[in-house]
Amino acid sequence: MTRRIPQVGAPDPELDTSPIFDEDEEISFDRELESGACRFNGVTFRVGDYVLSGSELLHCEERGVWIRRGELHEPEDVGT
Repeated sequence: MTRRIPQVGAPDPELDTSPIFDEDEEISFDRELESGACRFNGVTFRVGDYVLSGSELLHCEERGVWIRRGELHEPEDVGT
């Protein structure tokens, strides 16, 4: 089964968005901020979900952070 990756747009500084890191960036976690889900512009996503912010592919990872996974220039489907 495939599903469409949601297009979430650019992060809005007025809305709650989980931290976004590059794949190779060292991540320092604040235990008080850790979460079992990611947020993007106030919307909650599960660990393992992908979203598109413009053409940037983001993956929700453990501890509730987004990791940049590259760019997509066409709408894509992701296998589940």
